[in-house]
Amino acid sequence: MRVFFVAWQDPERRKWYPVARLEFCPGHYEFVYTKGAEQAQREAGFEPLASFPDLRKMYVSQKLFPLISNRLLTENRPEYQDYLEWLSLPANERDPAVILARNGGRRVTDTLEVFPRPEQTEQGYQVHFLLHGLRHMPEAAVERTLKLQPDERLLPMIDLQNPRDPEAIALCTAETSQKDVHVIGYCPRYLRRDFRKLLKTEEQSFKVTVVRVNPPPAPLQFRVLCRASTKWPADFEPFSDIEYEPRETEDVEAVSAPSR
Repeated sequence: MRVFFVAWQDPERRKWYPVARLEFCPGHYEFVYTKGAEQAQREAGFEPLASFPDLRKMYVSQKLFPLISNRLLTENRPEYQDYLEWLSLPANERDPAVILARNGGRRVTDTLEVFPRPEQTEQGYQVHFLLHGLRHMPEAAVERTLKLQPDERLLPMIDLQNPRDPEAIALCTAETSQKDVHVIGYCPRYLRRDFRKLLKTEEQSFKVTVVRVNPPPAPLQFRVLCRASTKWPADFEPFSDIEYEPRETEDVEAVSAPSR
């Protein structure tokens, strides 16, 4: 079983809320709203997604829900192999959960994002993510990303004076040469709280490194693939805040989800 969350962005205040939980179960998929959806309703007028109109139901399908599958590039697209390469995945990778865990499920046409719940491995805590916010950075920072090397270390910095998000975690080059200090972007919003917890307890072992740099013509949002890794603390549970907890459901609805 693999677990993902769906986050929704308030188009006015730009705040993100985790509103749903998606589970890849043996032979089927399950979708249920979280307590974050209730918070989003109270604070930002969130409406249930069109494919899942009832906050009180669990939705079950033998095929991946179109809302999710539409966030995966189809194999018949000419750039498909490039797409897998941008994500540092094997050319024969077809597992939608693996691909979704790397691409972030982002589309420029809506206000949703899909991301995985990290699972403990022999290496401890390890997540891959695409650098966020690069389009808002100065041109010098964008140019610096093209010079990043695999395994180059990036330094996380809590950006307390960020006017849009005081919990933001920026990523900075590690001054591999004199005066080579550039803030090049940000960690994804959904990782910031867990990163803050891990930075407090595992500061010495917590590392963010470059996995791959994708120069143009790759889209800017695919420019830098990163990896964060550290020890897995004994009492650590990822995404443990209350807004990630599933809502209590009153019914189960079987969904006929056609292939794309």
